[in-house]
This record gives sequence, C-alpha cells and structure tokens, in this order.
Amino acid sequence: MSEYSRSLADSHQAFARPKTPAERLHLDLVLLLPVVMIMAMGLFVLFSASDSDWGAVNRQVRNFIIGFGVLLAVAQVRVDTLQRWAPILYFGALLLLLLVPFFGVGAKGAQRWLSLGFIRFQPSEIMKIAMPLAVAAWVVRGGLPPRPSATLAAIAIIVIPAATIAFQPDLGTAILVAASGLFVVFMAGISGVQILSAALVALAAIWPAWLFLLRDYQKQRILTLFDPEADKLGAGWNIIQSKTAIGSGGWSGKGWLQGTQSHLDFLPESQTDFIIAVLAEEWGFRGVLCLLALYGAAVARGLWISFSAQTSYGRLLASAITLTFCVYIIVNMSMVAGILPVVGVPLPFVSFGGTSIVTLMLGFGILMAISTEKRIISR
Repeated sequence: MSEYSRSLADSHQAFARPKTPAERLHLDLVLLLPVVMIMAMGLFVLFSASDSDWGAVNRQVRNFIIGFGVLLAVAQVRVDTLQRWAPILYFGALLLLLLVPFFGVGAKGAQRWLSLGFIRFQPSEIMKIAMPLAVAAWVVRGGLPPRPSATLAAIAIIVIPAATIAFQPDLGTAILVAASGLFVVFMAGISGVQILSAALVALAAIWPAWLFLLRDYQKQRILTLFDPEADKLGAGWNIIQSKTAIGSGGWSGKGWLQGTQSHLDFLPESQTDFIIAVLAEEWGFRGVLCLLALYGAAVARGLWISFSAQTSYGRLLASAITLTFCVYIIVNMSMVAGILPVVGVPLPFVSFGGTSIVTLMLGFGILMAISTEKRIISR
C-alpha cells in the first residue's frame, strides 16, 4: 500500500505545474507589487523633502532592503508556528517595554528606546506585531465567537502594553498597538452587547485619560486642533504650515523639487510625519490620489488574503494586520490635514524611518505566509 501511495505521489509531482520563483519564496506578488511601487514613490518624495540629500535616500534604501529580508524570512514560517510562538513573543515584548523606564534612552523629551550599543530600537515596534499574534492566539483557543470572559482577558492583553507605551509617552504607537489587538477582538465575532459595553467604557475613560494619562503638550495638540490660529507661531504652526502646503499644491502640484514650504523650512518634520504635505504640494491632489490607489490595492489584497485564509487564526491575524495598516494611513493623513491631533504616526513606506519600516515589512511577511498557506492547502 505504501508503494502504491508513493507511486501516486510521484505521478502527481511529475504532472504538477513547476513552481515559479515567487512561489518557491512564498511571495504574494499581487501584494508585493503595490508595496514596491509605494516605496519607489516614497523615495522620490523623500529626495525632495530632504533637500536632495542622497544620504537620506541611501539610508532609506538600506531600510527597505533590511525590511525585505525580514519579509522574506517571515514568509517562510508556517502559520501554526506563529500561533505557537505568539505568547512568548508577546511576553518578551512586554518585558522589554517594562525595561524602558529603567534602562531606556531618551530623545526629544520621550524615553522610548533601548540601546544594545551597536543598535537602538523601540520595543513598542515589536509589540505592534506581537499584539495581534497573541490576541488572535488567545481568542481562537476557546472557540469563536469568544465567551465574555475570554473577551475581557483579551482586552487586558491589549490595555497593559498600550498603557505602558502611552506613558513613555508615545500616544501614536499606543493607538496603533491597541488598534491591532482590538481589530482581532472585533473580527472574532463578539456580540453587539459586548461592542456597546466596550464603547461605553471607552467613553467613560476619556475624562480620566485627559486628567492622568495625557501630558500637557498632548492636551495642547488636541486643543489646537479646534483653533490652530490661536497660537500661530507655537502649537498651531505644524497644522497651519501643512495645510498651507497641501492647499498650495492644487490639482497638479508645483512640480517635483519645487515645493516652497519644505525647501524653505516652513514645514516641520517634512521627512517623517508630514511628508504627505510635501507630496501634495509638489505632485498635487492627483499625486495623493495615485498614492491612495496603491495603498488601496495593498489593503484590498490583504483583506482578500484574510477572507481566503484556511484557519480562524490566519483570518483574524491577516485582517488585523491589514486594518492596522489602514489606521497608519488614515491617522497620518488626517493629522497632517488638521482633522486629527498630531500623534506622531508615520506614513507607511513613505516617511523616513528604520524600525517602523521593518515592522511593517514583518507584518506583510506574515500576510504572505498566510497567503502561501492557502495555496498549499488548496492544492
């Protein structure tokens, strides 16, 4: 019987379609293509935002290469392996977060980094990935939809690291970490009563958070959102200058390298958080629409991967990573346009950055692992 089974397997291998290089590497080209195009577009914008600094562009290319290496490595990992290791990764990231107040390195008034001498990193970036991995592993453990007790435990898993990050202070990253976990809970199929209860608790927590969690400058950012003109040269400067850059670009823009707000140093953080304003000023609204179309293609593919995943864990994980990617985009563009307070969230694959790019690529590597799992099982 074993010889017969082996001969059938050999026959199947003989007639099977040869794998493409992308399939051998477990790459989803439909997802990878818009990401690469966003990166290429981002390099052009960064070159202008940095006043034609090739050094900044070269460092960003290096970040992309490192990120792609991480993506490629993670794409080879089985999804059930990710599920088994999720608790260890979560508690490891949480331990690193708890070490930050004691051994962390400070910069710009915040203590968010740990230094190993040869490298400096933010443990909160690790938690962005550890959070959905751990919450998804927890909720599927007891079956879906989760029981109220399992939902409460999942909320605790989310709140502890998110609050720790918010106290660093890093409100933007805390929002992203919390969102990545909450998306898992929501997609797990919790009842309407649980959703309403969570919404009421969130509303009740606004006033205590304002009193005890937010720093003075964070409160000022929120107040400035409603009246930026009240402090034109202070707290309102960022929003006023970014809106000026966006509005001056019009439909077609002033032309690449021709932006005035960034090149004359009116626009703050033009290489990082406010880089979309540089794009809008030089490439116009049509340039922004082009970028949004590429983002939309990546998000659509990520959602398709989540809907097509073979396991509940894969579905929850893929949907959480994809929807958190949407939060990156929405929060960054909204804060630059003056719709949301400035919370320090970079524009994915466009803003200059190292750790954030690697984290994003790690997440997309997980999406490709889930996509590969679908193709392997369907054969």
